[in-house]
Amino acid sequence: MPLQFPQSPEKLTPAERRLLEFIESHREEFLFMTIGQLSADLGVSEATISRFARHLGCQDFKQLKNWVLAQNHLEGPAGKLARTVLADGEFDPRHYLQQQQTCLQKTMEALDIAAFGAALEALLSARRIFIQAKSASVSMGQLLFFRLRRLGLPVELLPGSGSELLEGLVQAGKGDLVVFFGFSKVSAEGRMILRRQKEAGYRTLCFTGRLHPPAEDRADLNLYVYRGTEKEYHSMTAAAALVDTLVVAASQRLGADGAARLKELHRMKQEFGR
Repeated sequence: MPLQFPQSPEKLTPAERRLLEFIESHREEFLFMTIGQLSADLGVSEATISRFARHLGCQDFKQLKNWVLAQNHLEGPAGKLARTVLADGEFDPRHYLQQQQTCLQKTMEALDIAAFGAALEALLSARRIFIQAKSASVSMGQLLFFRLRRLGLPVELLPGSGSELLEGLVQAGKGDLVVFFGFSKVSAEGRMILRRQKEAGYRTLCFTGRLHPPAEDRADLNLYVYRGTEKEYHSMTAAAALVDTLVVAASQRLGADGAARLKELHRMKQEFGR
């Protein structure tokens, strides 16, 4: 469907026609371009681009982008990133960091202290801890694995997917805890973990982006993380903070034992020059 603007000019110059054709056929690319980049790519001056925006009834280049964004029903990561980057016309890192504060605030406000305590107990009492993560959650899985291993807890990192995941998951049984991430939805692998649980007898902990996940997607223990609205770029800031909060709480509960392990690790690094 052709783009609609506040007004349709009766006549476009050759340069303006070239601009309109480019925007129509390269909508996603246009949304991420600065006026300078568009000028260089099409060989027209920035002044011409500004006049073109006004001819279409837009105040300036920023408003032109917002009109295109409003009509371009982008899906997936590109669309979410575009909506976040262009929320105020141009990306402002300070505003984005303020958004991260909002993610942290909403995660804190929704934190179920009883569920957090139960997750902590499950980590500390587990015979073994298995962590499964895929896609964007891989970084969170790696962070949790690294932190828990440093505390001396019996933790293993499962492959994200495929038959290798099954080969790792088949080792989990009674007394074990399987941790996975299901922010916007539980993945096929997450459902596999939940389904296998009935036979194997392990417990499950899920970091979720849903306050009230449906019964079939609910783990034994669920920790909520707010990562933004449905259509904007989903940050991992609050997720990383919650992972670290859980680790710090585990360290405090381990007390002298946890400190002794970290001290011994430091001593070994010095001894072996690592």
